[in-house]
Amino acid sequence: MNNDYLQLVGVSKRYGGIAALSDVSFSAARGSIHAILGENGAGKSTLMKTLAGVVRPDAGVVRLDGRELRMTGPAQALDEGIVCIFQELSLVPHLSVAANICLANPPRNRLGLIDRHRQNEMAREALARIGCDRQIDLRERCIDLPLSQRQIVEIAKAVVRRPRVLILDEATSALTAEDVEKVMRLLRTLREEGTCVLFISHRMHEVDALADTCSVFRNGEHVSTFPAGSKPHEEIVRLMIGRPIAQVYPPKPQPPAASVRPYLQVSGLRSGTQLKGVELAVRPGEIVGLGGLDGQGQRELMLALAGLLRDVRGDIRIGEQSTPPNGPRGGKREAYRMALIPEDRKTEGLALGQSVHDNLGVCALDRISRWGVVDHAAERALIADLVKTLQIKAPDTRVAVSTLSGGNQQKVVLAKWLATQPRLLLLMDPTRGVDVGTKQEIYRLFRDLAAKGLAILFYSTDCDELIGLCDRVLVMYDGQVRASLAGAMLTEEQILMNAMNLGRRDAPANDSRVHAAAWECAA
Repeated sequence: MNNDYLQLVGVSKRYGGIAALSDVSFSAARGSIHAILGENGAGKSTLMKTLAGVVRPDAGVVRLDGRELRMTGPAQALDEGIVCIFQELSLVPHLSVAANICLANPPRNRLGLIDRHRQNEMAREALARIGCDRQIDLRERCIDLPLSQRQIVEIAKAVVRRPRVLILDEATSALTAEDVEKVMRLLRTLREEGTCVLFISHRMHEVDALADTCSVFRNGEHVSTFPAGSKPHEEIVRLMIGRPIAQVYPPKPQPPAASVRPYLQVSGLRSGTQLKGVELAVRPGEIVGLGGLDGQGQRELMLALAGLLRDVRGDIRIGEQSTPPNGPRGGKREAYRMALIPEDRKTEGLALGQSVHDNLGVCALDRISRWGVVDHAAERALIADLVKTLQIKAPDTRVAVSTLSGGNQQKVVLAKWLATQPRLLLLMDPTRGVDVGTKQEIYRLFRDLAAKGLAILFYSTDCDELIGLCDRVLVMYDGQVRASLAGAMLTEEQILMNAMNLGRRDAPANDSRVHAAAWECAA
């Protein structure tokens, strides 16, 4: 094994007064999976963009198989066999799956036109390598796919180029558990074929299962490289954040009494083929998790509660209102005081080209305006308070939000909706692609909000997160709530058993007897 197949020597990159990379020297072997670990803003993405030709370093050299590369742009990196799957998808939404997979270099016929038949063959082969050729229709437009399937298309788009170096920047964070297993099998196969895989993930169980070697970055510097499995997680996290790790999840307080009236109550909720009679309740001061395998109606449930789905039948009671709001704007009204945090911050949560300041203030304009005129002093005070409360790390609130790390972008999404002072918070995978340190801050924030009386419905694809943070977890299967788990019953085994329809069916999730039994377990 050539341990210096890919090398960076003395690489530095600055953005104004901020050092994104500081004299980084790093190497990775051919035929290996090398995990890159660190907090958001540690320099990982800048490192990957340097290798992918997106960013030109201010100093240092990059070598591949002993030859120095002088990158002029992403096209040259692709020609060298360096392919990067970025956390932010690069698909063309209105093109088909097949067209996106072959976008960089579509096959052509003798007339120079795109060979559609061969394009479909190449796309099908790429999806088959992942194990998703039957799951995804090649003719489907990418805009019509759920986020997890769009991520699979992004991975297939990289696989079709047969990379020498494959870089994955949080490429599994949007995937279902089943698809993560398929991608992990693919990466092991690529390793056996001699591909050098650089794998960025904040999910330590994935690193444990895949990596041969780990490198930790902190504040733009390469801190340590060591064999995978040679250090305990606590030590790795200490290297990442520069201090001992505290308890990941804040302690759970006593749950609200069963006599407390739910702020959100749902009964017999139906919509199309996705929702088939959902029953649930969330009380003030309670964090209720929403689990189950992807595609069982969780996303549709959240959208229905936010008033974003048509053809919704059944009873939805929010506060004193017996009907859902008319979209997010209606949800801000005093009668609802509800906020939805979407799952894709890039396309649904942020205006990337706008400043941090503008993104933070947009949802609360009605609070800081009078007669249509913005009170700029009130706006500045509000934004300063949001930045401080959520510890948003930005050189200046006037910079574009796209320049922030993924974790800080997610904080901006949360902050702009918290500025509306909601009483009900609908969270859709809010820590996807967020580092362990930032996750701790977000978990404490949610607990603090619950302590102030907010009702929180929390959808996550991470079982550990559901177990560690939530008071109860509702497991969905085939458009219904399969089980309500709490206390000693709130385990990964029980979540997965019910997610696969293998467990005992509980009583309806909003049944007061179920709540009482669950709270007894929790206590």
